Amino acid sequence: MKKLILVLFWLFWPLNVGALSASSSIVMDLESNRVLQANNIHEERLIASITKIMTAIVTIENADLDEVVEVGDEILTAYGSAIYIELGEKLTLRDLLYGLILRSGNDAAMVIAKNVAGNMENFAMMMNEMASKLSMNDTYFYNAHGLEESDGSANTSSAYDMALLTKYAMENAVFREIFATKNYTTKSSYKTYSWTSKNKLIHNYDFITGGKTGFTEKARRTLVTTGSNNNINLVIVTLNDPNDFADHLALYEQIFREYEAVLVIDKDNFSIKQDNVYQDDTLYVMEDVYIPVTKEEKNDLKIHYELYKDNTYVDGDKVGVAKIYLQDELIKEENIYVHVKAEEEKLSWWERFLRWLKW
Repeated sequence: MKKLILVLFWLFWPLNVGALSASSSIVMDLESNRVLQANNIHEERLIASITKIMTAIVTIENADLDEVVEVGDEILTAYGSAIYIELGEKLTLRDLLYGLILRSGNDAAMVIAKNVAGNMENFAMMMNEMASKLSMNDTYFYNAHGLEESDGSANTSSAYDMALLTKYAMENAVFREIFATKNYTTKSSYKTYSWTSKNKLIHNYDFITGGKTGFTEKARRTLVTTGSNNNINLVIVTLNDPNDFADHLALYEQIFREYEAVLVIDKDNFSIKQDNVYQDDTLYVMEDVYIPVTKEEKNDLKIHYELYKDNTYVDGDKVGVAKIYLQDELIKEENIYVHVKAEEEKLSWWERFLRWLKW
């Protein structure tokens, strides 16, 4: 029944950007950071529990996720959404991350902050350091859960910054796995938990690859989702949006309809005009590069290759960069590496024959 309601809402929801209910929204291409839809994307707003995307990636990068931790008295002040862990209970940080993302556990956020950084203040400092590193210039964190503090201070960010953060987090395999999980079961020292993601879209649409919900009375509904279809990989963020699930579906449908992913660099058939430095070796890239463009933009894509003039390279070195432009705008850079052929590979067939004869 829930799926039917979502489908009907999606089918009859206007697809033009002006119909969106969000105070701020963004659609960003995860491969290039290109903004495909923008609505007040740098407006600073309360973000509620989508804060926990930052909480998760900071924890993943700074802790042993398989460490068993004990729930302390930090949870005695927890309120709002919870996974209902108890004082003295033991479970892993990894389990807490699943409870954090799937069920938006504020109690999980408090235990994580205490065990990763010693206290919430120190953990918030780590969050802000990460925000600075990612050039999230519209963002400031006071805590790991997203609730407003008693003195009125609260985590603020923008649609653009939260898209940047999610793009960064999605490059981490552990984060991607947690973000994409629909259901999770685990056992602590006290009991067995079975958690289902609050992100309704991930249960009903195959192209949805992750998401995090958020809500407080002041922030209202906030939502971050990721989705992929035909090599188009997107992150969508909406802030203060009473119709967030429907709006996200409308935006995915609009972008998937209006854009096509063009294979700009094929890693299996990569070649460029080399100069004398690399002519005896093989240049390569790590991944295929797809860029979503409209029909009108297809002919505006250009690639410029920059190779370093360095004769001291070794196998596996980065030796250049492929710069992809849409018209005159740089939208993506892909590193170029070199495979150094073994000396035997570089010999001509005649030289190899003479060596075989031991001449």
